[in-house]
Amino acid sequence: MDSLARVPTYGMQQRCDRPDFHIRDKAAHSAETGPHRHEYFQIQVNLGSDTVQHIGGVVRPFPRNSLAFILPHRLHFIPHPLDGNFLLINFSQTFLLPQLQCDPLDLEDVYIALAPELSPFRFQEHLDFILEAPDFDEVCRLLVRMQELDQRRRFGTREIIKGCLLQLIGTVCELFGAPIKALAEDNAPQKSRRDALARMSEYVRQNLSDPELSLKKAASAAFLSPNYLTHWLRKETGKTFSELVLERRMHLARTLLLNGTRPVGEIARLCGFADEAYFSRRFRHAHGLPPGQFRRQAEPEWAPEIFRKDP
Repeated sequence: MDSLARVPTYGMQQRCDRPDFHIRDKAAHSAETGPHRHEYFQIQVNLGSDTVQHIGGVVRPFPRNSLAFILPHRLHFIPHPLDGNFLLINFSQTFLLPQLQCDPLDLEDVYIALAPELSPFRFQEHLDFILEAPDFDEVCRLLVRMQELDQRRRFGTREIIKGCLLQLIGTVCELFGAPIKALAEDNAPQKSRRDALARMSEYVRQNLSDPELSLKKAASAAFLSPNYLTHWLRKETGKTFSELVLERRMHLARTLLLNGTRPVGEIARLCGFADEAYFSRRFRHAHGLPPGQFRRQAEPEWAPEIFRKDP
Protein backbone atom coordinates (compact mmCIF):
# COMPACT_ATOMS: atom_id res chain seq x y z
CA MET A 1 0.00 0.00 0.00
CA ASP A 2 2.86 2.40 0.70
CA SER A 3 3.77 2.44 -3.00
CA LEU A 4 0.23 3.65 -3.82
CA ALA A 5 0.78 6.63 -1.53
CA ARG A 6 3.42 7.84 -3.98
CA VAL A 7 1.51 7.46 -7.25
CA PRO A 8 1.88 10.48 -9.55
CA THR A 9 -0.89 12.90 -10.39
CA TYR A 10 -0.52 14.47 -13.84
CA GLY A 11 -1.76 17.76 -15.21
CA MET A 12 -2.64 18.37 -18.86
CA GLN A 13 0.64 20.22 -19.38
CA GLN A 14 2.62 17.13 -18.37
CA ARG A 15 0.99 14.57 -20.68
CA CYS A 16 -0.69 16.58 -23.44
CA ASP A 17 0.28 18.93 -26.24
CA ARG A 18 -2.60 21.31 -25.48
CA PRO A 19 -4.34 22.46 -22.28
CA ASP A 20 -7.90 21.72 -23.42
CA PHE A 21 -8.00 18.61 -25.62
CA HIS A 22 -5.46 16.11 -26.92
CA ILE A 23 -5.83 12.79 -28.73
CA ARG A 24 -2.91 10.45 -29.39
CA ASP A 25 -1.98 6.86 -30.12
CA LYS A 26 0.76 4.79 -28.48
CA ALA A 27 3.36 5.99 -31.01
CA ALA A 28 3.00 9.60 -29.90
CA HIS A 29 3.62 9.03 -26.20
CA SER A 30 4.50 5.97 -24.13
CA ALA A 31 1.75 4.67 -21.87
CA GLU A 32 2.01 5.14 -18.11
CA THR A 33 3.14 1.76 -16.77
CA GLY A 34 1.97 2.05 -13.15
CA PRO A 35 -0.94 3.30 -11.05
CA HIS A 36 -1.50 7.02 -11.49
CA ARG A 37 -4.06 9.81 -11.49
CA HIS A 38 -4.58 12.94 -13.53
CA GLU A 39 -6.42 16.19 -13.14
CA TYR A 40 -8.28 15.85 -16.44
CA PHE A 41 -10.77 13.48 -18.04
CA GLN A 42 -9.47 10.55 -20.06
CA ILE A 43 -10.97 8.05 -22.48
CA GLN A 44 -8.88 5.02 -23.42
CA VAL A 45 -9.82 3.00 -26.48
CA ASN A 46 -8.49 -0.53 -26.88
CA LEU A 47 -7.69 -1.17 -30.55
CA GLY A 48 -5.58 -4.27 -29.93
CA SER A 49 -5.03 -7.10 -27.48
CA ASP A 50 -7.26 -7.99 -24.55
CA THR A 51 -6.18 -6.76 -21.13
CA VAL A 52 -7.74 -5.46 -17.89
CA GLN A 53 -8.12 -2.11 -16.23
CA HIS A 54 -7.57 -1.30 -12.58
CA ILE A 55 -9.83 1.58 -11.57
CA GLY A 56 -10.53 2.70 -8.05
CA GLY A 57 -10.54 -0.47 -5.99
CA VAL A 58 -11.73 -2.85 -8.72
CA VAL A 59 -10.33 -4.71 -11.72
CA ARG A 60 -12.49 -4.93 -14.84
CA PRO A 61 -11.91 -6.58 -18.23
CA PHE A 62 -10.64 -4.32 -20.99
CA PRO A 63 -10.75 -6.35 -24.21
CA ARG A 64 -10.36 -5.20 -27.77
CA ASN A 65 -13.20 -2.94 -28.98
CA SER A 66 -13.82 -1.48 -25.53
CA LEU A 67 -13.54 2.00 -24.01
CA ALA A 68 -12.52 3.11 -20.54
CA PHE A 69 -13.87 6.39 -19.14
CA ILE A 70 -11.77 7.85 -16.33
CA LEU A 71 -12.79 10.75 -14.08
CA PRO A 72 -10.27 13.33 -12.86
CA HIS A 73 -8.27 12.18 -9.82
CA ARG A 74 -9.43 8.56 -10.16
CA LEU A 75 -6.67 6.05 -9.42
CA HIS A 76 -6.28 3.80 -12.44
CA PHE A 77 -3.90 1.65 -14.46
CA ILE A 78 -4.23 -0.37 -17.66
CA PRO A 79 -1.36 -2.82 -18.29
CA HIS A 80 -1.12 -2.66 -22.09
CA PRO A 81 0.46 -5.76 -23.69
CA LEU A 82 3.61 -5.21 -25.75
CA ASP A 83 1.66 -6.00 -28.92
CA GLY A 84 -1.30 -3.91 -27.81
CA ASN A 85 -2.72 -0.94 -29.64
CA PHE A 86 -4.61 1.84 -27.94
CA LEU A 87 -5.67 5.45 -28.28
CA LEU A 88 -6.03 8.10 -25.57
CA ILE A 89 -8.26 11.15 -25.44
CA ASN A 90 -7.46 13.68 -22.71
CA PHE A 91 -9.54 16.79 -22.09
CA SER A 92 -10.28 19.32 -19.38
CA GLN A 93 -13.55 19.76 -17.52
CA THR A 94 -14.04 23.20 -19.04
CA PHE A 95 -13.69 21.70 -22.52
CA LEU A 96 -16.44 19.13 -21.98
CA LEU A 97 -18.71 20.99 -19.55
CA PRO A 98 -17.89 24.72 -19.41
CA GLN A 99 -21.31 25.45 -17.91
CA LEU A 100 -20.83 23.06 -14.97
CA GLN A 101 -19.56 24.98 -11.95
CA CYS A 102 -18.48 21.96 -9.94
CA ASP A 103 -15.35 20.95 -8.10
CA PRO A 104 -13.75 17.99 -9.96
CA LEU A 105 -13.92 16.03 -6.71
CA ASP A 106 -17.73 16.35 -6.71
CA LEU A 107 -18.36 15.11 -10.24
CA GLU A 108 -19.68 11.78 -8.97
CA ASP A 109 -22.53 13.60 -7.23
CA VAL A 110 -23.80 15.39 -10.34
CA TYR A 111 -27.20 14.09 -11.46
CA ILE A 112 -27.07 12.44 -14.89
CA ALA A 113 -30.07 14.51 -15.95
CA LEU A 114 -27.97 17.63 -15.38
CA ALA A 115 -24.88 16.33 -17.20
CA PRO A 116 -25.55 13.05 -19.04
CA GLU A 117 -22.10 13.36 -20.61
CA LEU A 118 -20.66 12.29 -17.26
CA SER A 119 -22.52 8.97 -17.15
CA PRO A 120 -19.84 6.62 -18.56
CA PHE A 121 -17.20 8.24 -16.34
CA ARG A 122 -19.32 7.95 -13.19
CA PHE A 123 -20.13 4.28 -13.70
CA GLN A 124 -16.90 2.91 -15.16
CA GLU A 125 -16.18 0.96 -11.97
CA HIS A 126 -19.50 -0.88 -12.46
CA LEU A 127 -19.78 -1.34 -16.24
CA ASP A 128 -17.67 -2.69 -19.10
CA PHE A 129 -18.11 -0.58 -22.23
CA ILE A 130 -17.44 -3.30 -24.80
CA LEU A 131 -18.85 -2.48 -28.24
CA GLU A 132 -20.01 -4.70 -31.07
CA ALA A 133 -18.07 -4.34 -34.33
CA PRO A 134 -20.48 -1.95 -36.15
CA ASP A 135 -20.69 0.41 -33.16
CA PHE A 136 -16.94 0.26 -32.59
CA ASP A 137 -16.34 1.05 -36.26
CA GLU A 138 -18.48 4.17 -35.85
CA VAL A 139 -16.42 5.19 -32.79
CA CYS A 140 -13.21 4.64 -34.76
CA ARG A 141 -14.46 6.97 -37.51
CA LEU A 142 -15.02 9.64 -34.88
CA LEU A 143 -11.54 9.03 -33.47
CA VAL A 144 -9.91 9.44 -36.88
CA ARG A 145 -11.88 12.64 -37.44
CA MET A 146 -10.78 14.05 -34.06
CA GLN A 147 -7.14 13.18 -34.77
CA GLU A 148 -7.25 14.95 -38.12
CA LEU A 149 -8.87 18.03 -36.61
CA ASP A 150 -6.54 18.16 -33.62
CA GLN A 151 -3.50 18.19 -35.90
CA ARG A 152 -4.67 21.25 -37.81
CA ARG A 153 -6.37 23.53 -35.31
CA ARG A 154 -8.02 26.60 -36.80
CA PHE A 155 -10.81 28.93 -35.76
CA GLY A 156 -13.89 26.78 -35.17
CA THR A 157 -11.95 23.50 -35.09
CA ARG A 158 -12.26 23.24 -31.32
CA GLU A 159 -16.05 23.23 -31.52
CA ILE A 160 -16.05 20.52 -34.22
CA ILE A 161 -13.76 18.37 -32.07
CA LYS A 162 -16.07 18.84 -29.11
CA GLY A 163 -19.02 17.81 -31.29
CA CYS A 164 -17.22 14.59 -32.23
CA LEU A 165 -16.38 13.92 -28.60
CA LEU A 166 -19.99 14.42 -27.54
CA GLN A 167 -21.13 12.14 -30.35
CA LEU A 168 -18.76 9.43 -29.09
CA ILE A 169 -19.98 9.78 -25.48
CA GLY A 170 -23.59 9.95 -26.66
CA THR A 171 -23.16 6.74 -28.66
CA VAL A 172 -21.95 4.90 -25.56
CA CYS A 173 -24.73 6.39 -23.42
CA GLU A 174 -27.33 5.23 -25.94
CA LEU A 175 -25.89 1.71 -26.14
CA PHE A 176 -25.65 1.33 -22.37
CA GLY A 177 -28.62 3.47 -21.38
CA ALA A 178 -30.48 0.82 -19.38
CA PRO A 179 -27.63 -0.23 -17.05
CA ILE A 180 -26.52 3.39 -16.67
CA LYS A 181 -29.98 4.49 -15.53
CA ALA A 182 -30.26 1.48 -13.20
CA LEU A 183 -26.93 2.34 -11.57
CA ALA A 184 -27.94 5.99 -11.23
CA GLU A 185 -31.16 5.01 -9.48
CA ASP A 186 -29.19 2.67 -7.21
CA ASN A 187 -26.74 5.47 -6.26
CA ALA A 188 -23.77 3.32 -7.28
CA PRO A 189 -21.12 6.06 -6.91
CA GLN A 190 -22.27 6.84 -3.38
CA LYS A 191 -22.04 3.15 -2.48
CA SER A 192 -18.55 3.02 -3.95
CA ARG A 193 -17.61 6.01 -1.84
CA ARG A 194 -18.98 4.38 1.32
CA ASP A 195 -17.03 1.22 0.51
CA ALA A 196 -13.85 3.26 0.07
CA LEU A 197 -14.40 5.10 3.35
CA ALA A 198 -15.02 1.74 5.04
CA ARG A 199 -11.66 0.49 3.74
CA MET A 200 -10.03 3.63 5.09
CA SER A 201 -11.73 3.22 8.46
CA GLU A 202 -10.60 -0.41 8.77
CA TYR A 203 -7.03 0.57 7.86
CA VAL A 204 -7.03 3.28 10.54
CA ARG A 205 -8.40 0.84 13.11
CA GLN A 206 -5.70 -1.73 12.37
CA ASN A 207 -2.90 0.83 12.35
CA LEU A 208 -3.97 3.16 15.16
CA SER A 209 -0.88 2.30 17.22
CA ASP A 210 1.47 3.30 14.38
CA PRO A 211 2.91 6.80 14.96
CA GLU A 212 3.54 6.97 11.20
CA LEU A 213 -0.14 6.55 10.32
CA SER A 214 -0.81 9.18 7.67
CA LEU A 215 -3.41 10.52 5.29
CA LYS A 216 -1.42 9.21 2.30
CA LYS A 217 -1.25 5.67 3.66
CA ALA A 218 -4.94 5.61 4.56
CA ALA A 219 -5.89 7.02 1.15
CA SER A 220 -3.84 4.30 -0.53
CA ALA A 221 -5.66 1.64 1.49
CA ALA A 222 -8.94 3.05 0.20
CA PHE A 223 -7.66 3.39 -3.40
CA LEU A 224 -8.24 7.14 -3.25
CA SER A 225 -6.05 10.16 -3.67
CA PRO A 226 -5.31 12.13 -0.48
CA ASN A 227 -7.30 15.04 -1.94
CA TYR A 228 -10.30 12.81 -2.58
CA LEU A 229 -10.18 11.31 0.89
CA THR A 230 -9.88 14.73 2.54
CA HIS A 231 -12.76 16.07 0.47
CA TRP A 232 -15.05 13.10 1.15
CA LEU A 233 -14.30 13.03 4.87
CA ARG A 234 -15.30 16.67 5.17
CA LYS A 235 -18.53 16.01 3.25
CA GLU A 236 -19.42 12.80 5.12
CA THR A 237 -18.19 13.59 8.64
CA GLY A 238 -17.27 17.29 8.74
CA LYS A 239 -13.82 16.29 10.04
CA THR A 240 -10.29 16.20 8.73
CA PHE A 241 -8.32 12.97 8.67
CA SER A 242 -6.15 14.18 11.57
CA GLU A 243 -9.24 15.01 13.63
CA LEU A 244 -10.71 11.59 12.92
CA VAL A 245 -7.51 9.76 13.92
CA LEU A 246 -7.10 11.83 17.10
CA GLU A 247 -10.72 11.18 18.06
CA ARG A 248 -10.22 7.44 17.70
CA ARG A 249 -6.96 7.52 19.59
CA MET A 250 -8.56 9.40 22.45
CA HIS A 251 -11.42 6.91 22.52
CA LEU A 252 -8.95 4.03 22.71
CA ALA A 253 -7.02 5.84 25.44
CA ARG A 254 -10.16 6.27 27.54
CA THR A 255 -11.00 2.60 27.11
CA LEU A 256 -7.52 1.47 28.17
CA LEU A 257 -7.42 3.84 31.14
CA LEU A 258 -10.79 2.73 32.45
CA ASN A 259 -10.40 -0.99 31.81
CA GLY A 260 -6.96 -1.96 33.02
CA THR A 261 -3.83 -1.03 34.90
CA ARG A 262 -1.42 -0.37 32.05
CA PRO A 263 0.99 2.52 32.70
CA VAL A 264 0.26 5.77 30.88
CA GLY A 265 3.42 5.37 28.82
CA GLU A 266 2.27 2.02 27.47
CA ILE A 267 -1.19 3.39 26.73
CA ALA A 268 0.40 6.27 24.84
CA ARG A 269 2.34 3.79 22.70
CA LEU A 270 -0.73 1.65 22.02
CA CYS A 271 -2.57 4.79 20.90
CA GLY A 272 0.12 5.76 18.40
CA PHE A 273 2.02 8.37 20.45
CA ALA A 274 5.78 7.97 20.58
CA ASP A 275 6.05 10.75 23.20
CA GLU A 276 4.22 10.19 26.51
CA ALA A 277 4.32 13.90 27.41
CA TYR A 278 2.71 14.84 24.08
CA PHE A 279 0.05 12.17 24.60
CA SER A 280 -0.72 13.57 28.05
CA ARG A 281 -1.06 17.09 26.66
CA ARG A 282 -3.42 15.98 23.90
CA PHE A 283 -5.47 13.91 26.36
CA ARG A 284 -5.75 16.82 28.77
CA HIS A 285 -6.78 19.14 25.96
CA ALA A 286 -9.50 16.68 24.90
CA HIS A 287 -10.79 15.73 28.37
CA GLY A 288 -9.73 18.53 30.70
CA LEU A 289 -7.65 16.16 32.86
CA PRO A 290 -4.30 14.39 32.49
CA PRO A 291 -4.58 10.61 31.93
CA GLY A 292 -3.68 9.58 35.49
CA GLN A 293 -6.17 11.93 37.10
CA PHE A 294 -8.85 10.92 34.59
CA ARG A 295 -8.37 7.30 35.65
CA ARG A 296 -8.43 8.06 39.38
CA GLN A 297 -11.61 10.15 39.18
CA ALA A 298 -13.36 7.37 37.29
CA GLU A 299 -12.43 4.68 39.83
CA PRO A 300 -15.10 3.63 42.35
CA GLU A 301 -14.23 4.12 46.01
CA TRP A 302 -14.23 0.37 46.60
CA ALA A 303 -11.57 -0.26 43.94
CA PRO A 304 -8.45 -2.10 45.18
CA GLU A 305 -5.41 -0.02 46.01
CA ILE A 306 -3.57 -1.16 42.90
CA PHE A 307 -6.26 0.47 40.68
CA ARG A 308 -6.02 3.79 42.55
CA LYS A 309 -2.29 4.25 42.08
CA ASP A 310 -1.16 6.89 39.63
CA PRO A 311 0.77 5.04 36.88
